[in-house]
Parts: sequence; C-alpha cells; structure tokens
Amino acid sequence: MATRGFAVYETAIGHCGIAWDEQAVIGSQLPEGGEGPTRARIARRFPGAVEQEPPAHVRRAIDAVRALLRGEDPPELTRVPLDFSRVPPFHARVYEVALGIPVGRTMTYGEIATRLGDPGSARAVGQALGSNPFAPIVPCHRILAAGGKKGGFSAHGGTRTKLRILEIEGVHVEEPTLFDL
Repeated sequence: MATRGFAVYETAIGHCGIAWDEQAVIGSQLPEGGEGPTRARIARRFPGAVEQEPPAHVRRAIDAVRALLRGEDPPELTRVPLDFSRVPPFHARVYEVALGIPVGRTMTYGEIATRLGDPGSARAVGQALGSNPFAPIVPCHRILAAGGKKGGFSAHGGTRTKLRILEIEGVHVEEPTLFDL
C-alpha cells in the first residue's frame, strides 16, 4: 500500500487541507472554518493518512493553491497529479472539463454537460461537482447555474465561499434584481 499523508496549510481565505499518496494528490480541502476543523475533516476523509511534511509534488500543489487564492493564475495548478481512480468515471470526466476552465472564467452546469456530449445531464454534473474531492484544484467554484446564477456550493460557507473565490479571480456574479424576478 502506498504511503498516505496529509497537511493543513494557510491561505488567503483560511486553512486548506491536502492528502496524497506516493504518486498523486488524493484529495484537497477548502477551509472548514479554522485550522482545527479543516484538520479534522481531512483526517476523517482519509483515515490512515498521517499528518506530515508534504513531498515535492504536494508542495508544488500547495504553492499553486496559495497563489490561486491570492488572485494569481498559477499554471502549475493544472499540472497537479490527481488520483481520479477513487471517483466514478462520469465524475472524473466532469473534473477534467472543469480543470480546463481558465482563472477568471466560468461555465454553467449545462455547458459542461454539453461538452461531455450529454446535454441533459446538467443535474448529474452538479452532483459530481458537489462531491468534488479536489477543491479548489478542480475549480468547481467556476461552474455556475443557468443564466450565470451562482448555483450551489458544498464547501464550508456555501455560496459565500464560492463568490469569495470567484471575486479573488476577478469574476463578479450578479444577483438578480427585483426587475429580473
């Protein structure tokens, strides 16, 4: 069995977590409201993983996430080795499409479904993104509901967290006004 480790690290939006094996990142975690809750969540998600100093491939991922959450566009983030073997094949396909969305851009659930060749699967795309084990490396925050509405977000803080990350990236999601309703 491959060595599994995890680390919790500080970013501009709070403490994130990351888990890995010898080959790839097996999970990433947005802040859970503090260092302790983030540590507890990542430890629950990856039982048997030991908190330790990250190896080089994971340090590069951490540096890229920190840069992203400071408003930079780190090209290394799209090259982070991710272990998709632990997710259903459809989810992996959704995550691959999401990885191709550049910083500062968004897509809708329906656009991803269409890109996958199954335009009727927008809801399934949303479910896959709701269980994204690699946030924010796989940028599920960049996927919006139809009409550019914010849609849901399963990370701690919900859509507030999603909107905060999008604002850091220079994307401003407009809420409907009384005249739009």
